[in-house]
Amino acid sequence: MSDRNAYIALISSLPGSERLFVAKQPPLSRLRLDRRLTALTSEDARVLKVLEHALNWSDYGMDVTDAQAIERCKEALDDIPQPALRKVFVERLDLRTAVAALRLRKQGGGPPTTTFGMGRWSRHIPANWTDPTFKLDGPMPWIKEAKQLLDAEDPLGLERLLLSVSHKQLKKHAARHLFDFEAVAIYVLIWNIFDRWAQSNAQDAATRFEHLAQQAMAGVAGTDFDGASA
Repeated sequence: MSDRNAYIALISSLPGSERLFVAKQPPLSRLRLDRRLTALTSEDARVLKVLEHALNWSDYGMDVTDAQAIERCKEALDDIPQPALRKVFVERLDLRTAVAALRLRKQGGGPPTTTFGMGRWSRHIPANWTDPTFKLDGPMPWIKEAKQLLDAEDPLGLERLLLSVSHKQLKKHAARHLFDFEAVAIYVLIWNIFDRWAQSNAQDAATRFEHLAQQAMAGVAGTDFDGASA
């Protein structure tokens, strides 16, 4: 069977679900998903592993340093050749950097002197530190609600919002891919969102967002990914 035919068969075997905040678990178990993913070529399986490892915060130990987290993301971006998946990756970095900045500012942190965190807005955020939404309302229409949830100390509500935003971003990319590797990778990332929400609770959410803030502290030289999504 050719790679294309194998991927058509793989995608056709994956159950869909739109019930992100209703379903109590993903549409299939990780074990069953992994069995289906054995149809991937060795190179595509490698890229998927890199993508998941960099985007899944549960793969980061609580003792990881900011520099180590940034370096992992830099290395991951270099290892993802598909333009669509690079866009997915950069969008997620943008989201995490913006939320980390909101948390740091709420905790009393002052504006970074140069850059902040990772992504396309690492210079923009410090330059607009005093604006409630860092003047990102256009590219990030969800950021105002995120700030409100953060100010209300509602980490579970914030997590729900961010998972919803990530889900919508991935569905947008999924609409452009049907039976290729990108479609498979996007499906797996959506599966991870379902799985994360199924396991979410308020205490875990608070711990994760505290860790997120620590990953992009102002004292760390940020990494600029301008042009990375081209």
